[in-house]
Amino acid sequence: MEVCASIVPSAVTRYVPLVKATRRCRVKTLEEHLAESAAFHGGDCPGQTLGVRLARAGLESIGIDDPLSDHWRKQLMVYVEIDRCAADSVMVVTGCRVGKRTLKIIDNGIIAATFINLENGKAMRIIAREEARELAGKYAPDVKDKYERQRRAYSVMPNEELFDIEEVIVDVPPEDMPGSPLSRVHCTRCGDSIVDMREVHINGTLLCRNCAHDVYFKLIKKPEAVHGGKQG
Repeated sequence: MEVCASIVPSAVTRYVPLVKATRRCRVKTLEEHLAESAAFHGGDCPGQTLGVRLARAGLESIGIDDPLSDHWRKQLMVYVEIDRCAADSVMVVTGCRVGKRTLKIIDNGIIAATFINLENGKAMRIIAREEARELAGKYAPDVKDKYERQRRAYSVMPNEELFDIEEVIVDVPPEDMPGSPLSRVHCTRCGDSIVDMREVHINGTLLCRNCAHDVYFKLIKKPEAVHGGKQG
């Protein structure tokens, strides 16, 4: 578990109960992150280990070493480009979550993620190098199983052999930022409630994306009527 301490200014005494303490967290070791990621993910695998290393490299590149602290957990955002094992590791190491709107999944099928320091705008994209697979034998030559060899190698390989790192610019729109929804409207066709400007306007008609584009599901039974819109 993360070791956290509540830091209160020395001038504050027990007679001032309304001062809010600031939580500062000890920086975790690689071994701790690997263990926690394996527990969260449900087991060890090369992708999970690679994700831990990727997340640690990303945080370091934008100058954040304690992402779970009260300050940084509100100033960190990550875009992950794959929905496989590495994504779970990024969640564990950074503390970012989809539901908190600090983790965005852009499924490009690439083991990569962009880490954004919202305080100063610095953004770094970390991409796993394909060559790392072949280099695994150099770091775990006695391990016969390919996946176990990669897992062990990824835990010790230097960052420059594991990743390509590039500085980027990410313009995060207000409607993608954490906080209360900026808007709430209803689809004129199905009645679903839509928040954060995700609606589509076609020929003067306000639609949800499901009604405006090809939907990912097939409706078995249509509702008889829509009364006032459904809650989103």
